[in-house]
Amino acid sequence: MAKDCIKTTPSRTTRHHHPKDQDQDQDQDQCEDGGKTVVFDAQLLRYQSSIPQQFIWPDHEKPSADAPELHVPLIDLGDFLSGNPVAAMEASRLVGEACQKHGFFLVVNHGVDKTLIAHALKYMDSFFELPLSDKQKAQRNIGESCGYASSFTGRFSSKLPWKETLSFSYTAEDNSSKHIEQYFHSRMGEDFAKFGRVYQDYCEAMSTLSLGIMELLGMSLGVSRAHFKDYFKENDSIMRLNYYPPCQKPELTLGTGPHCDPTSLTILHQDQVGGLQVYVDNEWCTISPNFDAFVVNIGDTFMIELSRSFVGWAAV
Repeated sequence: MAKDCIKTTPSRTTRHHHPKDQDQDQDQDQCEDGGKTVVFDAQLLRYQSSIPQQFIWPDHEKPSADAPELHVPLIDLGDFLSGNPVAAMEASRLVGEACQKHGFFLVVNHGVDKTLIAHALKYMDSFFELPLSDKQKAQRNIGESCGYASSFTGRFSSKLPWKETLSFSYTAEDNSSKHIEQYFHSRMGEDFAKFGRVYQDYCEAMSTLSLGIMELLGMSLGVSRAHFKDYFKENDSIMRLNYYPPCQKPELTLGTGPHCDPTSLTILHQDQVGGLQVYVDNEWCTISPNFDAFVVNIGDTFMIELSRSFVGWAAV
């Protein structure tokens, strides 16, 4: 796999689903710089003609407005899951080639209801439009991987990302059917009951989708379709809502800095603003938004598990 890093430019919104995610990002809302406290309040900063120095990135790391388009295959998951052998062979071939080059592909006819996606977008926007004090009811605490975080001001004092996030966990275990609903009820109150139900349904749909993708990956690697699906069947995941507020100086900052995904699998839905870039063959390339598709990225954890599996088979 040749995928190296990912970055995004503000402003846009995305939803990430990370099976087997062990990301332990720790965020707070302010940092000290020369005695001055910097607070990332998107409702205020979005209108300022200049941005705080802590959010300005070095020239060599700033986004490229004319990055070339990355060729990523468009996989019809519906044809693959229908049992059509010709479609299955073609899909597995395309995914295998993509994983060898950069680890990214798109899936359409994925089975996730369009109305559910629209509701997820709606409730995400409603959360990030709240006053900062209300969003902080779900504040992520140090040492936790779930909750609300505004930028990374509690961790760093420079090269801060221009974003807010809301993260929450999902488990596919049978006794956790209302885990997300209960989480938002306890953190945000009764007014977020509908929010919790929508994202409970959305996470369940993402879990089903991820297992279908695991079938496809199994076939592309020459093992049984059920091999990775069975392994990840009771997955623990992180759902992350990323919000990149409008910025008056977007050429100076990044929504998310260069990084590698530590997950097994990342499933990303983009809005129509765009900004996702992938580092391939020593240059940043763009993946343009496709509202009907999900972007799939093979993560580091899956690659480790894959190596262990094949070592085991070789020993046998």
